[in-house]
Order: sequence, then structure tokens, then C-alpha cells
Amino acid sequence: MEKLKHIVVFVIVVLSFSSCKDEPQTKEEVILPKVETETIEEQPEVQKVEEKKESVSVLKKRLKSEGYEIFDYVDEKTQDTILMQQYFIAFLKRGPIRTQNEEEAALLQEEHLAHLGNMYELGYADISGPFGDDGDIRGITIYNVPTLKMADSLASSDPMVQAGRLVIEVHPWWAAKGFPLR
Repeated sequence: MEKLKHIVVFVIVVLSFSSCKDEPQTKEEVILPKVETETIEEQPEVQKVEEKKESVSVLKKRLKSEGYEIFDYVDEKTQDTILMQQYFIAFLKRGPIRTQNEEEAALLQEEHLAHLGNMYELGYADISGPFGDDGDIRGITIYNVPTLKMADSLASSDPMVQAGRLVIEVHPWWAAKGFPLR
């Protein structure tokens, strides 16, 4: 029985290596994986396109029903309707408690980054990042939530804020919905 297991493992290893060759053994091996891969890769792109095709009126209704502040205007040059949404920008400022030792500060930094990553993954934050100087304002996070209270609560739950190493200052901020950074 043990010898049979070794033979099966050997056959699997040999087949694995032979399937990794650049030159396929038959035409069918080339066609089938390519079709499957193209189908899998095309589906998310189609879904993304469909999401982007949500009409301005549908998007406005959805955002309003979720409690977001919005307004729109017509761009004179393109004649497109531009939808503006209120976001909240949290300024992360140097806090009063900076007595943590190097190890404690490093752990807080890890927890801080995990918190910001979680905010992004949950869809609450769209952009976060530190400033490039050593000033009192250490960084920003832009929250994509409907209320100042919610943005303040999420920013206040940052481990660096809770430890007093950072303090927050949150302001409403308007941006065109769906426009990318350049």
C-alpha cells in the first residue's frame, strides 16, 4: 500500500512538471485553458462596466436614500452631468501623548495601518496617507460615509487616536463622484 502511494505521488509530480512546459502536447490543451482564462478575466470587467453605467438619476436616488449629501451640475464643456458628493476628510494631527517607547510606538503603527486598511476594505475610507513633512498634521483619511458623526466615530476608533498619539480634526469635503485622482 505504501509503495502504491509513492507511485501515485511520483505520477502526479511528473504530470505536474510536464504540464508546465511551454510546448503543449496537443492542440486541445492550448485552447481549453485559454478559453477558461479569458472567460474568467472578462467577467469582472463586464461587471465593472455595468457598475459604472449606473445612471446619474439612479445614483442620486441611491445616495440620497443612504443619507449622503449630494448636488449636481452640468459641465459647460462636455455637457455631462457631474454629481458632487460630500465626503469627510480627517486630518490626523500630532497628539499630546507621545511617551510610548519605540516598541509600543511600532505596535501602535501596525494597529493604525491595519485600522486604515480595514476602513478601506469595508468601503468607509477611499484614500489615506501620511504627509511628507514632519509637521503637526501627520496625514489624512477621506471617509466615504453619509454623516460627520460616522466619520468622526470611525476616525476616533483608530488605535493611534485612542492612545493619544494622534488627534483628529474632521471636515466635510466635496468631490465629484467617481472621478479618479490624476
